[in-house]
Amino acid sequence: MIRIALVGCGEHSEGSHAAPLARYASEHPGAISLAAACDLNVARAEEFCRRFGFARAYSDLGELLAKETVDACVTVMPVGRIAEVGASLLERGVPCVIEKPLGVSLAEVERLARVARETGTPHMVSVNRRFIPYLNRAVQFVSENGGPRYVRATMARHARDEADFISTTAIHAVDALRHVAGEVADFRSKVVGDRRSSAHWYVISLDFGGGVAGRVEVFPTAGVVEETYELFGEGARAQVLCGSGSQRSLKCWRGGQLEIDEAADDVPEDVRNGGYGELVEFVRALAAGERPRPTIEDVLPSSRICFSVAESAARLTNEGS
Repeated sequence: MIRIALVGCGEHSEGSHAAPLARYASEHPGAISLAAACDLNVARAEEFCRRFGFARAYSDLGELLAKETVDACVTVMPVGRIAEVGASLLERGVPCVIEKPLGVSLAEVERLARVARETGTPHMVSVNRRFIPYLNRAVQFVSENGGPRYVRATMARHARDEADFISTTAIHAVDALRHVAGEVADFRSKVVGDRRSSAHWYVISLDFGGGVAGRVEVFPTAGVVEETYELFGEGARAQVLCGSGSQRSLKCWRGGQLEIDEAADDVPEDVRNGGYGELVEFVRALAAGERPRPTIEDVLPSSRICFSVAESAARLTNEGS
Protein backbone atom coordinates (compact mmCIF):
# COMPACT_ATOMS: atom_id res chain seq x y z
CA MET A 1 0.00 0.00 0.00
CA ILE A 2 1.30 3.44 -0.97
CA ARG A 3 0.89 5.97 1.84
CA ILE A 4 0.23 9.46 0.46
CA ALA A 5 0.12 12.85 2.18
CA LEU A 6 -1.51 15.94 0.70
CA VAL A 7 0.30 19.19 1.50
CA GLY A 8 -1.81 22.28 0.89
CA CYS A 9 -5.59 22.25 1.32
CA GLY A 10 -6.76 25.25 -0.67
CA GLU A 11 -9.48 25.50 -3.30
CA HIS A 12 -7.33 24.18 -6.16
CA SER A 13 -6.13 21.27 -4.05
CA GLU A 14 -9.71 20.33 -3.21
CA GLY A 15 -10.91 19.71 -6.76
CA SER A 16 -7.72 18.78 -8.55
CA HIS A 17 -5.97 16.59 -5.96
CA ALA A 18 -8.06 15.68 -2.90
CA ALA A 19 -11.04 14.53 -4.99
CA PRO A 20 -8.90 12.30 -7.28
CA LEU A 21 -7.10 10.83 -4.26
CA ALA A 22 -10.40 9.99 -2.56
CA ARG A 23 -11.77 8.55 -5.80
CA TYR A 24 -8.71 6.35 -6.31
CA ALA A 25 -8.77 5.11 -2.72
CA SER A 26 -12.45 4.19 -3.11
CA GLU A 27 -12.07 2.49 -6.49
CA HIS A 28 -8.83 0.63 -5.64
CA PRO A 29 -9.20 -0.65 -2.05
CA GLY A 30 -5.85 -1.41 -0.46
CA ALA A 31 -3.77 0.29 -3.19
CA ILE A 32 -3.21 3.61 -1.42
CA SER A 33 -3.87 5.10 1.99
CA LEU A 34 -4.53 8.79 2.59
CA ALA A 35 -2.09 9.17 5.44
CA ALA A 36 -2.33 12.87 6.20
CA ALA A 37 -3.49 16.30 5.08
CA CYS A 38 -1.39 19.37 5.89
CA ASP A 39 -2.16 23.08 5.74
CA LEU A 40 -1.03 26.16 7.64
CA ASN A 41 -4.69 26.53 8.52
CA VAL A 42 -5.10 23.24 10.38
CA ALA A 43 -8.88 23.62 10.29
CA ARG A 44 -8.70 23.22 6.51
CA ALA A 45 -6.60 20.08 6.92
CA GLU A 46 -9.12 18.73 9.43
CA GLU A 47 -11.93 19.45 6.96
CA PHE A 48 -10.06 17.45 4.28
CA CYS A 49 -9.79 14.57 6.73
CA ARG A 50 -13.56 14.61 7.22
CA ARG A 51 -14.50 15.11 3.59
CA PHE A 52 -11.93 13.03 1.74
CA GLY A 53 -10.78 10.43 4.26
CA PHE A 54 -7.26 11.53 5.21
CA ALA A 55 -6.22 9.94 8.49
CA ARG A 56 -4.59 12.83 10.33
CA ALA A 57 -4.29 16.63 10.04
CA TYR A 58 -1.13 18.70 10.40
CA SER A 59 -0.23 22.36 10.13
CA ASP A 60 3.51 21.83 9.57
CA LEU A 61 5.16 19.69 6.90
CA GLY A 62 8.22 19.02 9.03
CA GLU A 63 6.07 17.65 11.83
CA LEU A 64 4.12 15.52 9.36
CA LEU A 65 7.27 13.95 7.96
CA ALA A 66 8.67 13.40 11.45
CA LYS A 67 5.56 11.62 12.73
CA GLU A 68 4.30 9.83 9.63
CA THR A 69 5.87 7.25 7.37
CA VAL A 70 4.77 8.33 3.91
CA ASP A 71 5.71 6.98 0.51
CA ALA A 72 4.74 10.10 -1.44
CA CYS A 73 3.50 13.68 -1.06
CA VAL A 74 1.21 15.67 -3.30
CA THR A 75 2.09 19.34 -2.83
CA VAL A 76 -0.17 22.25 -3.73
CA MET A 77 1.63 25.40 -2.67
CA PRO A 78 1.26 29.12 -3.39
CA VAL A 79 3.51 30.03 -6.32
CA GLY A 80 6.08 31.64 -4.04
CA ARG A 81 6.63 28.39 -2.11
CA ILE A 82 6.41 25.78 -4.88
CA ALA A 83 10.16 25.57 -5.50
CA GLU A 84 11.09 25.71 -1.79
CA VAL A 85 8.76 22.89 -0.72
CA GLY A 86 9.47 20.85 -3.86
CA ALA A 87 13.24 21.06 -3.33
CA SER A 88 12.86 20.11 0.33
CA LEU A 89 10.95 16.93 -0.52
CA LEU A 90 13.34 16.01 -3.34
CA GLU A 91 16.32 16.44 -1.00
CA ARG A 92 14.61 14.27 1.62
CA GLY A 93 14.08 11.59 -1.04
CA VAL A 94 10.29 11.77 -0.78
CA PRO A 95 8.56 11.02 -4.12
CA CYS A 96 6.22 13.90 -4.85
CA VAL A 97 3.81 15.65 -7.17
CA ILE A 98 4.78 19.31 -7.62
CA GLU A 99 2.36 21.90 -8.98
CA LYS A 100 3.28 24.12 -11.89
CA PRO A 101 4.63 26.80 -12.54
CA LEU A 102 7.62 25.41 -10.55
CA GLY A 103 8.76 28.85 -9.40
CA VAL A 104 8.35 32.62 -9.55
CA SER A 105 11.24 33.06 -11.98
CA LEU A 106 13.10 30.99 -14.53
CA ALA A 107 16.19 31.06 -12.29
CA GLU A 108 14.14 29.50 -9.47
CA VAL A 109 12.73 26.87 -11.81
CA GLU A 110 16.21 26.03 -13.09
CA ARG A 111 17.46 25.62 -9.50
CA LEU A 112 14.60 23.23 -8.75
CA ALA A 113 15.42 21.26 -11.90
CA ARG A 114 19.04 21.01 -10.74
CA VAL A 115 17.93 19.63 -7.36
CA ALA A 116 15.78 17.05 -9.17
CA ARG A 117 18.72 15.96 -11.32
CA GLU A 118 21.13 15.78 -8.38
CA THR A 119 18.82 13.87 -6.05
CA GLY A 120 17.19 11.58 -8.59
CA THR A 121 14.06 11.47 -6.42
CA PRO A 122 10.99 10.26 -8.36
CA HIS A 123 8.56 13.10 -8.92
CA MET A 124 5.86 14.38 -11.22
CA VAL A 125 4.79 17.87 -12.29
CA SER A 126 1.06 18.51 -12.13
CA VAL A 127 0.17 19.61 -15.66
CA ASN A 128 -3.21 17.94 -15.91
CA ARG A 129 -3.92 18.89 -19.55
CA ARG A 130 -1.60 16.06 -20.61
CA PHE A 131 -4.13 13.68 -19.07
CA ILE A 132 -7.41 15.13 -20.37
CA PRO A 133 -9.13 12.09 -21.92
CA TYR A 134 -10.65 14.08 -24.78
CA LEU A 135 -7.31 15.67 -25.68
CA ASN A 136 -5.57 12.30 -25.85
CA ARG A 137 -8.41 10.86 -27.90
CA ALA A 138 -8.02 13.80 -30.29
CA VAL A 139 -4.31 13.04 -30.64
CA GLN A 140 -5.09 9.39 -31.37
CA PHE A 141 -7.74 10.32 -33.94
CA VAL A 142 -5.50 12.67 -35.93
CA SER A 143 -2.57 10.26 -35.62
CA GLU A 144 -4.62 7.69 -37.52
CA ASN A 145 -4.33 10.04 -40.51
CA GLY A 146 -0.59 10.62 -40.25
CA GLY A 147 -0.54 13.01 -37.30
CA PRO A 148 -1.12 16.74 -37.01
CA ARG A 149 0.31 19.31 -39.39
CA TYR A 150 -0.94 22.28 -37.37
CA VAL A 151 -2.07 22.63 -33.75
CA ARG A 152 -3.65 25.52 -31.91
CA ALA A 153 -4.56 26.30 -28.31
CA THR A 154 -6.73 29.22 -27.26
CA MET A 155 -6.88 30.08 -23.56
CA ALA A 156 -9.46 32.69 -22.62
CA ARG A 157 -10.22 33.87 -19.10
CA HIS A 158 -12.28 36.53 -17.35
CA ALA A 159 -10.68 39.39 -15.38
CA ARG A 160 -7.33 37.64 -14.96
CA ASP A 161 -5.15 40.74 -15.00
CA GLU A 162 -2.25 39.40 -12.93
CA ALA A 163 1.06 40.24 -14.59
CA ASP A 164 2.41 36.69 -14.28
CA PHE A 165 -0.56 34.99 -15.98
CA ILE A 166 1.59 33.79 -18.89
CA SER A 167 4.01 31.87 -16.64
CA THR A 168 1.59 30.68 -13.94
CA THR A 169 -1.50 29.70 -15.95
CA ALA A 170 -0.91 29.90 -19.71
CA ILE A 171 1.97 27.44 -19.29
CA HIS A 172 -0.80 24.81 -19.37
CA ALA A 173 -1.62 25.59 -23.01
CA VAL A 174 2.02 25.70 -24.08
CA ASP A 175 2.77 22.43 -22.32
CA ALA A 176 -0.32 20.76 -23.77
CA LEU A 177 0.78 21.57 -27.32
CA ARG A 178 4.26 20.21 -26.57
CA HIS A 179 2.55 17.04 -25.35
CA VAL A 180 0.59 16.88 -28.62
CA ALA A 181 3.23 17.90 -31.17
CA GLY A 182 6.64 17.31 -29.58
CA GLU A 183 9.57 19.54 -28.75
CA VAL A 184 9.65 23.16 -29.87
CA ALA A 185 12.48 24.06 -32.24
CA ASP A 186 11.68 27.78 -32.38
CA PHE A 187 9.01 30.22 -31.26
CA ARG A 188 7.98 33.85 -31.67
CA SER A 189 5.58 35.90 -29.60
CA LYS A 190 3.77 39.18 -29.77
CA VAL A 191 1.60 41.18 -27.42
CA VAL A 192 -1.90 41.88 -28.70
CA GLY A 193 -3.45 45.26 -27.99
CA ASP A 194 -2.43 47.80 -25.36
CA ARG A 195 1.11 47.01 -24.25
CA ARG A 196 0.83 49.34 -21.25
CA SER A 197 -1.81 47.17 -19.60
CA SER A 198 -0.82 44.52 -17.06
CA ALA A 199 -3.40 42.28 -18.71
CA HIS A 200 -1.28 41.38 -21.70
CA TRP A 201 -2.81 39.27 -24.44
CA TYR A 202 -0.35 37.06 -26.31
CA VAL A 203 -0.01 35.17 -29.56
CA ILE A 204 2.84 32.62 -29.52
CA SER A 205 3.83 30.96 -32.80
CA LEU A 206 5.56 27.60 -32.40
CA ASP A 207 7.70 25.55 -34.78
CA PHE A 208 8.01 21.96 -33.59
CA GLY A 209 11.00 19.77 -34.33
CA GLY A 210 9.01 17.30 -36.41
CA GLY A 211 7.82 19.95 -38.84
CA VAL A 212 4.47 20.64 -37.19
CA ALA A 213 3.51 24.30 -36.77
CA GLY A 214 1.30 25.72 -34.04
CA ARG A 215 0.00 28.69 -32.15
CA VAL A 216 -1.01 29.50 -28.59
CA GLU A 217 -3.44 32.39 -28.09
CA VAL A 218 -3.70 33.77 -24.56
CA PHE A 219 -6.54 36.19 -23.75
CA PRO A 220 -6.79 36.55 -19.95
CA THR A 221 -9.47 39.27 -19.89
CA ALA A 222 -11.77 38.05 -22.68
CA GLY A 223 -14.84 37.67 -20.47
CA VAL A 224 -15.11 33.89 -20.63
CA VAL A 225 -13.38 30.87 -19.06
CA GLU A 226 -12.58 28.60 -21.97
CA GLU A 227 -9.77 26.57 -23.49
CA THR A 228 -9.86 25.11 -26.96
CA TYR A 229 -7.36 22.70 -28.48
CA GLU A 230 -7.47 22.12 -32.23
CA LEU A 231 -5.48 19.58 -34.23
CA PHE A 232 -5.39 19.67 -38.02
CA GLY A 233 -4.09 16.78 -40.11
CA GLU A 234 -4.33 15.58 -43.69
CA GLY A 235 -8.04 14.91 -44.11
CA ALA A 236 -8.70 15.02 -40.36
CA ARG A 237 -9.44 17.59 -37.70
CA ALA A 238 -10.13 17.35 -33.97
CA GLN A 239 -11.40 20.00 -31.55
CA VAL A 240 -11.44 19.77 -27.76
CA LEU A 241 -13.38 22.36 -25.78
CA CYS A 242 -12.62 22.86 -22.10
CA GLY A 243 -15.19 25.51 -21.26
CA SER A 244 -16.73 27.36 -18.37
CA GLY A 245 -17.70 25.19 -15.44
CA SER A 246 -18.48 21.64 -16.50
CA GLN A 247 -18.42 22.17 -20.26
CA ARG A 248 -16.24 19.58 -22.03
CA SER A 249 -16.66 18.38 -25.60
CA LEU A 250 -14.85 16.54 -28.38
CA LYS A 251 -15.52 16.85 -32.11
CA CYS A 252 -13.57 14.95 -34.77
CA TRP A 253 -13.92 15.18 -38.54
CA ARG A 254 -12.49 12.89 -41.20
CA GLY A 255 -12.93 13.07 -44.94
CA GLY A 256 -15.41 15.92 -44.64
CA GLN A 257 -17.64 14.09 -42.18
CA LEU A 258 -18.19 14.62 -38.45
CA GLU A 259 -17.31 11.22 -36.92
CA ILE A 260 -17.22 12.03 -33.19
CA ASP A 261 -19.44 14.52 -31.36
CA GLU A 262 -19.40 14.01 -27.59
CA ALA A 263 -19.95 16.03 -24.44
CA ALA A 264 -18.76 14.82 -21.03
CA ASP A 265 -21.73 16.21 -19.11
CA ASP A 266 -22.08 13.25 -16.76
CA VAL A 267 -18.37 12.64 -16.12
CA PRO A 268 -16.92 13.85 -12.77
CA GLU A 269 -14.88 17.04 -13.18
CA ASP A 270 -11.63 15.57 -11.85
CA VAL A 271 -11.90 12.79 -14.46
CA ARG A 272 -12.65 14.98 -17.47
CA ASN A 273 -10.09 17.66 -16.57
CA GLY A 274 -7.24 15.13 -16.34
CA GLY A 275 -6.67 15.38 -12.60
CA TYR A 276 -7.67 11.78 -11.97
CA GLY A 277 -5.64 10.45 -14.91
CA GLU A 278 -2.62 12.30 -13.59
CA LEU A 279 -2.97 10.62 -10.20
CA VAL A 280 -3.48 7.21 -11.79
CA GLU A 281 -0.16 7.59 -13.63
CA PHE A 282 1.63 8.72 -10.47
CA VAL A 283 0.40 5.75 -8.44
CA ARG A 284 0.98 3.29 -11.29
CA ALA A 285 4.60 4.39 -11.69
CA LEU A 286 5.35 4.25 -7.96
CA ALA A 287 3.77 0.81 -7.63
CA ALA A 288 5.81 -0.46 -10.59
CA GLY A 289 9.06 1.06 -9.32
CA GLU A 290 9.16 3.41 -12.31
CA ARG A 291 9.64 7.16 -12.56
CA PRO A 292 6.39 9.07 -13.02
CA ARG A 293 6.09 11.51 -15.89
CA PRO A 294 6.05 14.31 -16.75
CA THR A 295 9.09 15.26 -14.69
CA ILE A 296 10.49 18.71 -14.05
CA GLU A 297 12.89 18.07 -16.92
CA ASP A 298 9.93 17.26 -19.19
CA VAL A 299 8.09 20.49 -18.31
CA LEU A 300 11.16 22.74 -18.13
CA PRO A 301 11.00 23.75 -21.85
CA SER A 302 7.42 24.96 -21.32
CA SER A 303 8.58 27.13 -18.41
CA ARG A 304 11.45 28.53 -20.47
CA ILE A 305 9.11 29.52 -23.29
CA CYS A 306 6.61 31.22 -20.98
CA PHE A 307 9.19 33.16 -18.98
CA SER A 308 10.83 34.26 -22.23
CA VAL A 309 7.49 35.52 -23.54
CA ALA A 310 6.89 37.38 -20.27
CA GLU A 311 10.31 39.04 -20.47
CA SER A 312 9.69 40.13 -24.07
CA ALA A 313 6.35 41.64 -23.08
CA ALA A 314 7.96 43.49 -20.16
CA ARG A 315 10.60 44.97 -22.46
CA LEU A 316 7.93 46.19 -24.89
CA THR A 317 5.99 47.77 -22.02
CA ASN A 318 9.08 49.55 -20.72
CA GLU A 319 9.97 50.81 -24.17
CA GLY A 320 6.45 52.17 -24.65
CA SER A 321 6.23 53.93 -21.28
